[in-house]
Amino acid sequence: MLRTVFSSRLVGMHLVAIAALVAFGLLGRWQLGVFEDSGRPHTVSDPPAVALATLSKPGEHVTRAAANRKVTAEGVFDPARSLLVAGRDGGFWLLDSLDLGDGTQVPVVRGRVARPGDPAAAVPQGKVTVTGRLVPPEQVDSVRRDARTLPAGQVLSVSTAELINVWPGARLRDGYVVATAQSPAPAVAAEPVPAPPPSKPGEFSWRNLAYAANWWIFGVFTIFLWFHYIRDAHRAPVREQREPEHDGDAAGVALSESSMR
Repeated sequence: MLRTVFSSRLVGMHLVAIAALVAFGLLGRWQLGVFEDSGRPHTVSDPPAVALATLSKPGEHVTRAAANRKVTAEGVFDPARSLLVAGRDGGFWLLDSLDLGDGTQVPVVRGRVARPGDPAAAVPQGKVTVTGRLVPPEQVDSVRRDARTLPAGQVLSVSTAELINVWPGARLRDGYVVATAQSPAPAVAAEPVPAPPPSKPGEFSWRNLAYAANWWIFGVFTIFLWFHYIRDAHRAPVREQREPEHDGDAAGVALSESSMR
């Protein structure tokens, strides 16, 4: 059998089978990649910035349509409610409460610093206009909890439910704003925190998964044909040897019958 497989007359057939397997495998992987990409979140249109009050109502949750939208908010930061969010890329987020002047406040992530004593951590004074993206509150379970006790003025998550307890008496709007610009600009700017644009969940394209399966089935069928071709090539000499013997026996029988006559 091995002698048949490695015979020179079958080299061309082996090359064709290998080329077909490689092609079918790559085509199947390509269709699988298309299927996987279809399930990933997709960026949607990014409208211009609107007033925060347009998308965020007191006592209401941040909707999916409002998540990561550009907003502007005008107010005054409260230095007494300045916090550091620990464990953010080896540093800290600057989290402050912006009093909107209507009895409500919104948490604002002004940027990131490497250490608590960074000059950029100083809270801006006076009325400011913040431009940024409205982000839903973080889920407490999604943030890694540290066994140690955090120093005063530090938290691990930007959760509206937790901030209500940390900032007693504050009437907070849901979610928080990741600042991308501030007017007037701070004396020392912090490192910006990335704020992705709006996106929507992807919908899997099951048709492409079926295409991938089809290409791989073709590959299995190629192996099946290759095996049967090798088997037939191996059996052919055996059949050729048996046919002359069979013809000789038939001729002998014919001669015997003739002599008997």
